Amino acid sequence: MRIGSLANAMQYSTTGLTAERYRMDVISANIANSNTVAAPGQDGYRRQSVVLQTTNNGVRIAGTSEDREKPLLTKVDWSHPYHNPATGEVTLSNVDPVMEMVDMIGASRAYEANIAAFNTAKGMLNSALQIGKM
Repeated sequence: MRIGSLANAMQYSTTGLTAERYRMDVISANIANSNTVAAPGQDGYRRQSVVLQTTNNGVRIAGTSEDREKPLLTKVDWSHPYHNPATGEVTLSNVDPVMEMVDMIGASRAYEANIAAFNTAKGMLNSALQIGKM
């Protein structure tokens, strides 16, 4: 294996680490907003997801997108200050905290896998350099 390809492997792992860390940040924001209530006349918080793209140098964060397919939740709460006077309903987010935790575990495992791949490539690179010293 060429040293350049080992450096490429390390670069791919680095971009993967960045992407998975960003995914965890977005998932954390979703969990933090899972119980928010929309103010009257405003749309509620919608679940965010990360959009990734592959490149020649690894993976790139293309941005985030809102989940417009899953409807916002509503519940009747006459005591809430933002309730609809006619129906008593309040509009909640469309975030499912359990699914967010599942996604968080997946992102965390992918982050760990990128660390392992980076460390393996680094070890191989160090071994190749040690062979060259002899």
